[in-house]
Formats: sequence, structure tokens, C-alpha cells
Amino acid sequence: MKFAQFSKVWIICFFAVLGLSRCAEQPSNGTLLLPDGFKSVIAIDSVPERIRHMAVSDAGILYGNLRNSDEKAGVIAVADTDNDGEADIIEKFGGYRSRQSWSYSTAMRIYNGYIYFSSELVVYRYKLTPGTMVPEGEMEVVVTDDHEHGKHEHIGKPIAFDNEGHLYVPFGAPSNACQEPKRTPGAPGLDPCPQLEHHGGVWRFDANKLGQTQKDGYKYASGIRSVVAMDWNSADENLYIVMHGRDDLLRLFPNKYTPWESALLPSEEFIRVTEGSNFGWPYCYYDQMQGKKVLGPEYGGDGEIIGRCAEFDDPIIGFPGHWAPNDLVFYQGDQFPERYKNGAFIAFHGSTNRAPYPQSGYFVAFVPFKDGAPNGDWEVFADGFAGVDPIESVKDAHFRPMGIAFDKDGAMYLSDSVKGRIWKITFDGDKAAFGKEELAKMEKRKTATHIRTPDKVNDNLGRNASSQGEATYYTYCSTCHQKDGRGAPGRFPPLANTDWVSGDKERLIKIILEGMEGSIEINGEAYNGVMPQHSFLSDKEISGVLTYIRSNFGNDASAIEVHEISKIRNSIREKTN
Repeated sequence: MKFAQFSKVWIICFFAVLGLSRCAEQPSNGTLLLPDGFKSVIAIDSVPERIRHMAVSDAGILYGNLRNSDEKAGVIAVADTDNDGEADIIEKFGGYRSRQSWSYSTAMRIYNGYIYFSSELVVYRYKLTPGTMVPEGEMEVVVTDDHEHGKHEHIGKPIAFDNEGHLYVPFGAPSNACQEPKRTPGAPGLDPCPQLEHHGGVWRFDANKLGQTQKDGYKYASGIRSVVAMDWNSADENLYIVMHGRDDLLRLFPNKYTPWESALLPSEEFIRVTEGSNFGWPYCYYDQMQGKKVLGPEYGGDGEIIGRCAEFDDPIIGFPGHWAPNDLVFYQGDQFPERYKNGAFIAFHGSTNRAPYPQSGYFVAFVPFKDGAPNGDWEVFADGFAGVDPIESVKDAHFRPMGIAFDKDGAMYLSDSVKGRIWKITFDGDKAAFGKEELAKMEKRKTATHIRTPDKVNDNLGRNASSQGEATYYTYCSTCHQKDGRGAPGRFPPLANTDWVSGDKERLIKIILEGMEGSIEINGEAYNGVMPQHSFLSDKEISGVLTYIRSNFGNDASAIEVHEISKIRNSIREKTN
């Protein structure tokens, strides 16, 4: 992008920040906003099943893990035979489950002549066949998560390999902060947290052994809540993770946190994971604004107290909360300027639960490294995915960056989770002249609403709520179901055009009072986000918010009265007493 083009986009965004317009950032040709000297082309405009993580073989074949998989295909193979950056041949293979309209497939790595990838519960591999795109052998099972509970929150299985034949697999925490019952306002955390025995950490396995379960692995590190972005840095021979931080500070402890604090905290922690390290989940979280690890509210914290948290390991960088780091790859190529060598690229998929403030993230960051440590501040490397700024609701975003991969020549591939687009990014500028001027232009991207720290008052999307029901919705519901009620793909269902909202009143009230576990399907799409109970709300508050939902977002259903809430709440109490 030329400077004049960049300046125009930045000026439009500046006026958007002032509330005078919404910023349309995506250029009409679909290219991304990148430092000068870099260019992007669309390798694939859309893959209907959408792609999460990717890897590129030495033969130049790009392999991607399909988000919407079925018994016919779970992996895509892509070839660019004329080297113009655009895919010429696409093959799909590796069906390993019945149809899934949403899945938490995670990871795609190439190691020792095999492609490794994972579903929520299993790490698989195929032997690559020279001269072919699609492996000819049978799919093999490397590691199985055989816990009786099956799927749960934070179930992703990203993978990494060290230089000594080890495979690293995280087993994410099955809760937000080890509460019982979980995600219940004011409830203390279990102490000690029994989930840490088999969850909330990283296990090390033999990369070449088949049929393993968790008991065959070695618990390498602990206190790690949820992992999607993980990579081994061969330069300093250490494992690195960008961890998803916990949720719901405001909803669970409104007496201790403001909506603004809950939108920004806790940090998404970029951590160097060494053998025996412990990062403190669920007892602690990192506050990037204070630059310290503090005690969680479930364990007596108030946002300031450090307490036992002094015992745990700190991150190397604390990114703002809820940016959703979904891939991490260290750059080993030679095509990009030298300053990128051995540095970390991080795909921030973007927040879903920053309400009542605009969503944030939705870009690719770069962290320069030197001698095994960050060497300077993080940078905006690729932006323009969302296409609008501010991003008031998740579904406003045109694209969301998901996976990162590099080919043997050092070119970058980025995948999108909304439409299944893949970009190829190359550098054709002067590597020797690349420096401060090009970086300064991208530094201005940090002023965009989806990256900067929101203004406490002016950026609060719920500040003009016209009713108690609308105010309650912004405080407790829009974090998941979004400002516009359209939800978040695969996680939180929409509130419009569904009998769950406009139909049976008793069922709807019980969901609010008791919560809901497991998947539900609405209009052909499965949603796997947990619906926590909201029995802490008064009958009047529940009446107000349900009436608001049933009469907005395109709904035209009758109101729910206070006495209807009271009747069902009393019947639940009678059954449990």
C-alpha cells in the first residue's frame, strides 16, 4: 500500500474514532494493510468448510485443517503450479468424523515426513507421499484425549515439536477459573484446584509413537488455561505459547470490576514455557496495564492483591484481553527483511466478549526476537481483515485471521475463519533499505479502534440504553450474543429467528436461571459456547432482559412478566430442596 493510500485510510479511521463515521478499511481488491515492500495476493478466495491451521511441505503443497469437517474430508491440500500465488489445484481428504457444522479442529504441522493435525480429542498424522498432494497411506492416531468427560471448554489440541523428537500437546482447563458451580457470580474457586492434575497444562509425548493417551505423556508445564497458539522456537530451543486469558470479570464480580476493566483484562499472555514452569491459572492472572500478576477474584483478589501470585512465572509480553491469539509461528525464512528472522508472528482472531466496548484484535502482530527474548515492542504486521472500524459485533468483521504458515522460500500464508480465504504474502522491496519509515506507517494502525485502548465513556456502546432490560442485556448478554444479537459463529447462537427465544417461555426462563451445557443447533449451525446460569439476576431484571430480547433483533414475541419468573424460580427451588 502506498503512503497516500495508507494516509487516506488512517484519516477515515480517525474520523470514525470521533464517531463521525465507520471506517471501511478493506481495499476493494481485497489486499491487506502491510508494511511497505510487502504485498498480498488471494491464494484462495473461499473454502466453504473454512480453514483453521496450515502447514506447507517442502514440495510447496499447503495443507489446512478444515473447520467444518465430515466423514469425507478433514484436510485440504492446495497447489500453486504456475507460481503466481493463486491456487490451481485443490484436493480434500482425511475424513475422520461424521459431519460437523462446527468443530474445534486445531493444529497442522509437518514433522519428519508426516503431516500432523488434530480434532478436539485426537492428534492424527499421515505419511507424506513424494510426488502426490494427497497422502496414500492410512491415517494414524498419535494421541487420544481419553477422559470420560469428552469435549469441554478449551479443548483445542495445538501441537509443537522440539529438536529431540518430542511432541507437545496442551490439555486445556475445563472451566473458566475452577469455580464450582462454574461461571457462577461470586462463587469461590476450588482450592487447591483439582482440575490441574489432568488439565491446565502442557504434556510432552514421543512424536514417533502411535496410540498414546495422556498417561503416556509427561506433564511439562502447568497453570495454563487455554491454548490455541503454540510453537517451538528452534533459535533458542524453547516452547512458546500465547495463552487465552480468563473471561467474565464483570459478570462474575461486578462489585470488583468495571465494564472497562473487564473488556481489557486479563492479559493474553505470551509465555516462554520451560520444563516445570507454572503460570498460575486459576489462582492468578496477568494485568498488562499494571505490569504484574494479581490474585483472581475467586481466590480473594480485588485486582490489586498479588498474594501467592509472586510464586508463579510471568509472561514475556502481556497483550490486551480477549484478542484471541489463535496461531503463533516463529519465522525461519529468508525472504522477509533480516529483522523478521526468528521473530514471532501471532494471529489475533479477535474478541467476542469485549462488550459493552467495541471488539478488538482482528490483526496479525509481529514480535521481534534477539537472543531468545523479545527485542522491542510488538508491531502491527497485517491489518484490514475486519473491513470496518469500530467492530461493534463479531459478525461485522468481513474476515478474521486464523492460521499462519510459511513455505520453504519464506513466503507467508494467512487463513481466514469467516469465508475460508487464504492470502499469500511476499516481500518484493529492498530488504537492505527496510527500516523505521516502513514500521512507522504500521505503528499508526495502533490508533484504530480495534487495537487501541477504548475510551471509558465515549466508546461504551451501551451508554445510551433506553430501558432497564436493554442495560441488563449490554452488561450480561452482549458479551456473548453481541450488540446486534447475531452471536458469534460456532460459539454463541443468534437471538433472532429461533424458537429458543420466541417460543416456549418456561424453557427460556429455565435457561436463564439454570444455564445450559452442551451443543445446540440453530438454523443448521452448531454452537458450543456454554450458557452460564444467571439466577443472580432479580426477577425484575430477568423479566426486563427477556422482554427486550423477545421484542428486538427482529423478534416480535410477547413480554415475560415478573410473576412468570417468580413461579419458575420457586418450582426450581422446591425440586432442589
